[in-house]
Amino acid sequence: MPLLFLNEKSWGTTCGKARADAAMADFVDVVRAVADEDRSGTSLVSEVELKSLDVADGYPIGKWIGGSPKNHVRWQRLLALRNRAPVRSVYPTPDADDHLEYRHEDTAVVGMGAAHFMDGVAVSLPVAPSWSTSSITLDRRELVELDDGSLEYEHGVVKVRHVSAVSHVETHRSWIRDAALSRAATGRQVWEHREDLYPHLQFLPRTEAQLSDLDPRWVVPVRRCLERLDAAAADWDAAVAPEPEWQSRVTPEGETRKRVCRFEDVDGEWRTFHLHARFTPGAGRIHFRLIGEENRIRVAHVGRKIRPDL
Repeated sequence: MPLLFLNEKSWGTTCGKARADAAMADFVDVVRAVADEDRSGTSLVSEVELKSLDVADGYPIGKWIGGSPKNHVRWQRLLALRNRAPVRSVYPTPDADDHLEYRHEDTAVVGMGAAHFMDGVAVSLPVAPSWSTSSITLDRRELVELDDGSLEYEHGVVKVRHVSAVSHVETHRSWIRDAALSRAATGRQVWEHREDLYPHLQFLPRTEAQLSDLDPRWVVPVRRCLERLDAAAADWDAAVAPEPEWQSRVTPEGETRKRVCRFEDVDGEWRTFHLHARFTPGAGRIHFRLIGEENRIRVAHVGRKIRPDL
């Protein structure tokens, strides 16, 4: 289900009418190219409704629409897609990203940040060289809860899928098609499609209830966390390295906490699953252990940080 998030930085800029008109023609072609892969599931998401935007400084979209019959036809093509606004209207809950801040070249960004947070695609009006790329680098600041219960900001750099030309759509075509085929909008759907989504992960039976009852705010973060664990396991050769090369922060529990990380394994034996990855908002944890003989990761817990009294 491709969510196309409008990059607000590319709208309302200073440029000539001819350039703005050409950019709008390209923009419509790009959006339609994505929609052709999943017409029923594609939504164009913006902070304000499209009809309220300025294509360029002093050039409102209404004026563009009335500028020529071709522009009117292009506008009708855009209207054939669902436009959802504001950006948070597509979030699992309105406050789902309150713990995050995204910036591009030291400017806070809404649409591109949402594209990363919701595992979607950012789309720009191609009016500047900055947007002539199939991915955009953002600075991200995330408020996380540490194992000792304290809070701190973690800073990192992330890449966002991005399109501003039809050639960029081709770059992401495989992902767009896969997203349409493997929609997992709820924790229950993550469980039901787990073998297809995460072929290198195994799940203890107890995780079925945890995923089925997953907080809606956690669906996307859990999916992304599991994807990174699966990718790490896919590249792992236990005969060469004792553990995978992690693509996210993975740490072991200290000796005093290992006792709360014991679970009944698939063979009935109780084992310690103390390795864990984190997800936010809040203190989300995925506990697992390595199955070296199979080059797999076995997941035992998906949910809140395990407390000693649980």
